[in-house]
Amino acid sequence: MPVLVHQFLEESAFRSPNKVALVCDGKRWTYAQLDALSNQVAQALLLQGIQRGDRVAVYLQNSVEAVISIFGTLKAGGTFVYINHTTKQDKLRYVLQNCSARILIAERRSPAISELLTAPLESLFATVLCGSGLTPGDSLQAVTIHWDSWFSGQPTTRPPTKVIDLDLACLVYTSGSTGDPKGVMSDHQNIIFASGSIIHFLQNVELDVVLNLLPLSFDYGLYQLLMTFRFGGTLILEKSFAFPAAILKTIERERVTGFPGVPTIFAMLAPMDMSAFDLSSLRYLTNTAAALPVNHIQEIRNKFPQARLYSMYGLTETKRTLYLPPEKLDEKPGSVGIAIPGTEVWLVDEQNQRLPNGSTGELVVRGRHVMRGYWEAPEATNRRYRPGVIPGERYCYTGDVFRTDEEGYFYFVSRQDDIIKSRGEKVSPKEVEAVLHTLEGVVQAAVVGVPDPVLGQAIKAILVVQGKTLTVQEVLAHCKAHLEDFMVPKQVEFRESLPLTSTGKVSRKALS
Repeated sequence: MPVLVHQFLEESAFRSPNKVALVCDGKRWTYAQLDALSNQVAQALLLQGIQRGDRVAVYLQNSVEAVISIFGTLKAGGTFVYINHTTKQDKLRYVLQNCSARILIAERRSPAISELLTAPLESLFATVLCGSGLTPGDSLQAVTIHWDSWFSGQPTTRPPTKVIDLDLACLVYTSGSTGDPKGVMSDHQNIIFASGSIIHFLQNVELDVVLNLLPLSFDYGLYQLLMTFRFGGTLILEKSFAFPAAILKTIERERVTGFPGVPTIFAMLAPMDMSAFDLSSLRYLTNTAAALPVNHIQEIRNKFPQARLYSMYGLTETKRTLYLPPEKLDEKPGSVGIAIPGTEVWLVDEQNQRLPNGSTGELVVRGRHVMRGYWEAPEATNRRYRPGVIPGERYCYTGDVFRTDEEGYFYFVSRQDDIIKSRGEKVSPKEVEAVLHTLEGVVQAAVVGVPDPVLGQAIKAILVVQGKTLTVQEVLAHCKAHLEDFMVPKQVEFRESLPLTSTGKVSRKALS
């Protein structure tokens, strides 16, 4: 069993050196090739001065360069920080400063990079530039290196490292919907446990071929890479879900068995005619980031009748937390399930008292997947991570409100910060959204609170409708028939699309 994250790649390369590990941009790489390339990256990082625990920032699209940068950083004893390639200059600079990044690996053509290089950060030893576009030169005020010349001449042997499983493997920065983004600290032990637990309930095997459309900056996307390399499967790494028909063709051509998605991806697939594609290879589908509407669950199951659908819940601070065994979908379609194997979860009230089944309260998580805290943010860490019963142990207080049924299955209610207070009543956006999704033609729905001088907050519904024309009056009549009066939206707006975060979630901040 691996005890360090980079051993996922090393042990699979030892077992199956000639097996295709990665398919990306129309090219294929074996485990042996990726292991050798990542060794070269590690050697280059060490030559550049990287020491144990130093942060290496990866600011790339999904690519082979990104994959070997991650594993190369770990092999060098460093901590990788994956930053979404669409991150703008101000936020990029903030993250790099916050984590005191030593090396930045980035795409040349990024506008944010050209701005950064003219006013470099003191912590950076160098910036390694991939691809075409910006040409490193004397006009830039930072040390810049071409990717190809940087590592290609390095030895392919694995460098020695003193890292143990308590050392940090990565920082994953949260989206920063409230205040500045925070870097969640994941040590090797956290990732070893979380990936093993997920592999266990998904029943992954070496024959699995996993399609990843999600950015590696999103921990859900990152873990597709880490888990696949751990169980020795093949990862199909795509840059986005911009062309659904092309993705379905990829599933058919590559005989994909595992398809992780988010609600926005499944909402795009639901109305499509898939009869022209052979999707019989799919063994399982997974969903997280936000709960799937119940009607979408049934549509997905109809589209992929042979695949098992796993509804899941997680947050960066604990990785995966809950999953619903697929055999429970018919009985509990609105649930995101029970604790993942090897962990414990429960609800507490505002006085931190544990609640019985059938209650509503804040979700608390216990297990080895509870991350180490936030980088350089002790106050935020102490709010989220609080002492447990065993000395030295900490629980994660998620800030998410759930309810449980009498059997102990969990149902997401709302983020505590998302609760709308209207007419003195508390309204869960998800409860209103669930009703809106039962309207024919609604493919996406978001509910937010907007300032109102009388109500405090008025409820506003924003809808994306396809295949049918709906009026505001029809939407309101539907809501009045299925919701309590104080939960009925005061405003209804129709849009062609909803703003999304980099992880595919609906951005409530952009809507409100």
